[in-house]
Amino acid sequence: MCFWSHGRAFDITTRQLGLSGEDGAICTKTLQAAIDRISVNGGGRLTFNAGKYISGTLWLRSHVELFFEEGAVLFGSTNPYDYQSLPIASTDDTRNDNASMALLMADRVKNVVVHGHGMIDGQGLQLALNIDSLHHTGKRVDAHYNARRQRPSELVRPKLLFFYQCQNISIRDMRFRSSANWGLSFDMCEQLAILNLDIENRAYWNNDGIDLTDCRHVEVKGCHINSADDGICLKSYHVSSPPCSVCGGIATNHAIRIHDCEIRSSASAVKLGTASWGSFNDVHVSNIKIADTFRSCIAIESVDGAQIDGVLVERVFAQNTGNAIFLRLGQRAGDRKGCLKNVTIRHLSCDIPFGRPDELYDLRGPEVDFFHNPFPSSVCGIPDNPIQNVVLEDINISYPGRATRGMAYMPLWRVGDVPEQVAKYPEFSMFGELPSWGFYVRHVDGITFRNVHLTLRDVDFRPAFVLDDVHGEVFENVIPDSSTDFFIHQ
Repeated sequence: MCFWSHGRAFDITTRQLGLSGEDGAICTKTLQAAIDRISVNGGGRLTFNAGKYISGTLWLRSHVELFFEEGAVLFGSTNPYDYQSLPIASTDDTRNDNASMALLMADRVKNVVVHGHGMIDGQGLQLALNIDSLHHTGKRVDAHYNARRQRPSELVRPKLLFFYQCQNISIRDMRFRSSANWGLSFDMCEQLAILNLDIENRAYWNNDGIDLTDCRHVEVKGCHINSADDGICLKSYHVSSPPCSVCGGIATNHAIRIHDCEIRSSASAVKLGTASWGSFNDVHVSNIKIADTFRSCIAIESVDGAQIDGVLVERVFAQNTGNAIFLRLGQRAGDRKGCLKNVTIRHLSCDIPFGRPDELYDLRGPEVDFFHNPFPSSVCGIPDNPIQNVVLEDINISYPGRATRGMAYMPLWRVGDVPEQVAKYPEFSMFGELPSWGFYVRHVDGITFRNVHLTLRDVDFRPAFVLDDVHGEVFENVIPDSSTDFFIHQ
């Protein structure tokens, strides 16, 4: 990727702006005026000298570079009235979970760099609690307030970053902390580099690390992420988007490279979905280390009509993670049928614990409300719409065992009773108790298991594999634990 370099035609520092970084005053207006001035003068750099700065929403402009010296911290204001939102293109998704407000905002700009040795801290917990208080006192009512979970909706909680339809963006070498919502969010952006970031986003609910929504030509490299929700998540809210400026194509998620990252999460580490309206293709995930993650290492989900075609995941090493692989093709968006095909996952090793892997998190993802034995990995389509052409190669998964018929029991003669859950939110626990301990595969045309080694640390009465309505299966050098049956083919 080629990123703009402005030669620092117009540079200014916070010290020159008269900001001491010591008085704790809100400096939104001063910082915004400096950003606007730099852009109007053809581009340049705003340097944050060492110190602590507090701001509400800052709008980034084209040809602007933000540089943070060592010891420079930009804090998000805890006053909800200090934030602004951006009207974005309407979608068919009515769940109202894609907020368009943030501490750093960018609307259809290009050539922007945010980097340095400092930190951006959203002070998300206190900000979210203040938003909650305003709702309950009637001063700022949230029309979509989540009464069941007792928290404000995502629409009224600011993110750390929100970039909308931007081009040629570089975010690198920074620390990000504590959003009231998602962390770094990019919607319909192109030529995007997210490099060497340290992200800790576990202050409040929906604290994703990085969200890429209908983006193209993206590299995410060398990031360390500790998030209360999904670590790195690709989403699609837009069935179509403007033609790509690089290749002229109209794919909504295209040419995505995610590599050499370390992730901890109280949800899933790397996920495609859940929002899945457009398309995902040419996605490559590699060299990922995962630990202490509640849900899946890799989750790939088309449930709103998305066309997912061409995903390669390789060299994933996970410890203490609740599920290894979850592939789901569903249909919760009415009549829209999607597809999930041509997926390869190889060189993956995962250690599944018996209990919760995220027990040390302050915010822990909700556990299921039914009795169950340890869950297997799942590859599941739906009737008359199978997942197609999946390759699972060089896979090593260690399962805890300790399943008992008394805790939960789905015998093989009742395999047909496993619910389809066609329109349900996708998650590896969505089917309830499953009849296998290693892999549960249903409604699939073409799946290859090659060099797959599954082990049990304790006994499990279920077989390692259950295949139901599966065609074109290939098993090459598949070694389940010797104490269990090899597989059952329905």
